[in-house]
Amino acid sequence: MLDFDVTPLPTDITESIQSKIDNKIKPLGSLGKLEKLALQICRIQNTLSPELKKPTMLVFAGDHGINAEGVSVFPQEVTYQMVINFLNGGAGISVFAKQSGMDIKVVDAGVKYNFEPQPNLIIAKIAEGTKNFLHEPAMTKEQCLKAINKGAEILAQIHKEGCNVVGFGEMGISNTSPSSVILSILCDIPIEDCVGRGAGIGDKMLEKKKEVLKKAIENNLKSKEPLDVLTTFGGLEISMLIGAMIKAAELKMVIIIDGFINSSALLLASRLYPNITEYCIFSHKSKEKAHINLLKELGADTILDLDLHLGEGTGAAIAYPIIESAVVFLNNMSSYDDVGVSNVIE
Repeated sequence: MLDFDVTPLPTDITESIQSKIDNKIKPLGSLGKLEKLALQICRIQNTLSPELKKPTMLVFAGDHGINAEGVSVFPQEVTYQMVINFLNGGAGISVFAKQSGMDIKVVDAGVKYNFEPQPNLIIAKIAEGTKNFLHEPAMTKEQCLKAINKGAEILAQIHKEGCNVVGFGEMGISNTSPSSVILSILCDIPIEDCVGRGAGIGDKMLEKKKEVLKKAIENNLKSKEPLDVLTTFGGLEISMLIGAMIKAAELKMVIIIDGFINSSALLLASRLYPNITEYCIFSHKSKEKAHINLLKELGADTILDLDLHLGEGTGAAIAYPIIESAVVFLNNMSSYDDVGVSNVIE
């Protein structure tokens, strides 16, 4: 089973952090969300002088048996083709991570393809994709737990190498389908309100996707326990994401959440370890309509709203320089005491 320890953030340091923020040479609250980010990061690291070290994007990839039902405009082989593109530096996440000064590592969680070993690729394949959850559970409980624990192991290794801030991405054709089902079941929202256009499906395919996922729930839903939902309807990359997120919180790292797929993984992780959301920074609001429901459920406020819906972790990478700005102002901006400028008259 799972054995993690995710503790709540400390509260005894909060007043001192807020005092440091408020004493910077600026009107109170004038840096808006940057001030909230600075407070959160300080609490995560339990310090008044936070540091962001070796920022890393972890991108988990896996294939999905539900793709056989025509719920995506793309064929399954695009998953492995995109993984290769990530590694070659040409994908969205590749260029944005480079721009933001983030390392990138791609994890084969369950891609239906045998990759040759190469730098920045972690081969951790549990199976060659999931089963078609319209007809049977996506994976076994053993596979699910193995994927979660493997994600945690991978995260622990990058932490050991010096990383204390991690963004998460994913790649898996049709993976909006398991994410929609997870949201629907865990939040008791009709599946029709949880299904979006994913990678750009048209009206006809959208209606088919809704019908397929509704039928899959009718066929296979036996339990609403989080791990049962994940085993029955989830993905191997989603399972590894969950394990990595939980481990990152256990290790008191800053976690940058991307869009819809990331948020569905976090939703499930939060049902297992509720304190995890305190460690999470939500990078953006996705154009995928169900993401708004997910953000509400998680009580999340995002940094960006750019109509992004690419996935891969692109929103997390784009938002990272803003997160850096929160640390930069707190550590480097002068205080009223430093420069002898008069503060507000009380």
